[in-house]
Amino acid sequence: MGEINFAVFVDLENAGAKESMLNNIIEKVKIRGDILLGKVYGYTDRYTQLKECLLSNTFYVVPSIRYGKAQKNNLDIQLVIDALEVAYTNPLINSFCIVSGDSDYTPLVGKLKSMGKHVLGISRSEVASRIFIKACNEFIFLESVVSTKQKAKTAAKDKEVLNDTQELITLVETILSDQDEDMMYASELKDTITRLRPDFDERSYGFATFGKLLSHLASSSGNIKVWTENSSLKISLISSDTPAPQLSKVDWMEAFTEQLNRFKQEGFERINPSILKSAIQADYPDFDERQIGFKRFSDVMKKLEKEGLLVIEMDGAHTMLLKIC
Repeated sequence: MGEINFAVFVDLENAGAKESMLNNIIEKVKIRGDILLGKVYGYTDRYTQLKECLLSNTFYVVPSIRYGKAQKNNLDIQLVIDALEVAYTNPLINSFCIVSGDSDYTPLVGKLKSMGKHVLGISRSEVASRIFIKACNEFIFLESVVSTKQKAKTAAKDKEVLNDTQELITLVETILSDQDEDMMYASELKDTITRLRPDFDERSYGFATFGKLLSHLASSSGNIKVWTENSSLKISLISSDTPAPQLSKVDWMEAFTEQLNRFKQEGFERINPSILKSAIQADYPDFDERQIGFKRFSDVMKKLEKEGLLVIEMDGAHTMLLKIC
């Protein structure tokens, strides 16, 4: 696609309106390209903790002024109008991120795609419409963003190398793990880091060049590989030869409890079962419910409900949701 420039439109109610959540969304988009325009809808005085994040990322705010029952619908219409105006008037923007799972936005997605725009959708699984998900070019569940970020933070704490470059190592590993390709050019990586950390400068870490800093990160991390090919510096994650950890009938409950607590701490009251299973498989790639004595994953959910960890619910579309206790 060449240079990727995003316009980001955030339904605050859908995003959970937490600073950490909004920062995670912005980081996920910036890994993919520049954010030239950002707007949040439904802002009220309850969300003052978001001010620094919104101001530092130059997001515009569309306030929520309660009047009658149609306020939410009014904001949805305003988002659609704003997105189409940008699509027609700003040729620099070739990608749109819509943070909402509402199926009402599906016609907007279709129109943007017909204009040659790339559409990224982000939403909580609890409120994500299957129609909207399938309409987007790319879709990310907020729970998966949070789960990845938390594991990265935990990994950083567990590393023996705890110096001033550890946060940068964690960031580089996050960027590399989010790529479709197996490797990145060093110049691409530096551009991405600069989008995420505008004050980044390799000299502040004591290195004259970005290549020397990368070599240091590679030797400190153990998960990063740096090499030169055809006069170009490249970087990638190292494939681990360590056998994947396994869950057993003895310890599976602890792993599920820990994952459910992660989601709850980040403000998710309900999640889709597929999100929970994906999060477990991220930690235990070979996980299968039969390994722990169940025929179906739904049987695992029933056991967790019996243990008081969650409540199984069905939404209006007869889709199973898990309410975390």
